[in-house]
Amino acid sequence: MGLVFAAIAPHGGLALEELAAPEDRDVALATRLGFEELGRRFDAAAPESVIVLTPHGIHVEGALAVVTSGKLVGELKEGGARQMRFDPNAGTRSVSLTVPTDRDLVRRCLDGLNTAALRAVGISYGGNDAASASFPMDWAVLIPLWFMGGRRETPVPAVSISPARDLPFDAHVRAGEALRDAIEAYPRRVALIASCDHGHAHDPNGPYGYHPAARQFDSRVVDIVRKNELEKLLSFEAAFVSDAKADSFWQMLMLHGALRRDAWRGELLSYEAPTYFGMLCAAYAPA
Repeated sequence: MGLVFAAIAPHGGLALEELAAPEDRDVALATRLGFEELGRRFDAAAPESVIVLTPHGIHVEGALAVVTSGKLVGELKEGGARQMRFDPNAGTRSVSLTVPTDRDLVRRCLDGLNTAALRAVGISYGGNDAASASFPMDWAVLIPLWFMGGRRETPVPAVSISPARDLPFDAHVRAGEALRDAIEAYPRRVALIASCDHGHAHDPNGPYGYHPAARQFDSRVVDIVRKNELEKLLSFEAAFVSDAKADSFWQMLMLHGALRRDAWRGELLSYEAPTYFGMLCAAYAPA
């Protein structure tokens, strides 16, 4: 029981061959291979529930957000290599997932975060009965689940949690510790996925332009993952993270908090920045 698998996984649309435009089929092969390996290791660990830390879900000022709706429902449309978001008019190909929420684990996560004096709120959408409501699944949840548990005949139940970038760095580490406590007290096998794309300013023609911090940020993260030193993320300066236009930092801090109490080891499976942002696959398991 408890935490049996963890990962850093990307969420760029190029990771899905099903959505790639013909000219982009070979653009992110390293990431697709890394994702396939993550999927194999996820299956081998046999989690019964999965928590996804997403930077693209609901943003609540001053609070982490935990989805309480009974299921997560998402669809992504075909898009080009340089698109950050998915244009519903970009093409005819699409992928979709419907995944049940593990509402028991949701409640334990919320209770654990609040017990640790961290502000966390439960969020739902649509119907007034959260148990029967469907919450829109963002792409940073759908893409990792596409490879890890979401396409099974009976999908692995999921929990979607969004960080709060206006909270201090150490609050996210403590949030990871609180989530680990909730996981270890839960009588099921659980996986934890930090959904992360890294620097978004690699390309002057990209939507965020160019800044050298993007490449520097990614290089430091790759080194940290290789050396299994997630604690070194705490040495990053806020301005550096901002200049890099990274959307991975807060989820990695939470992952660090969840893993730092015992001897988990990470393995870098892939890294590339084929367009304007960096994508990295890493698997974590008990040493």
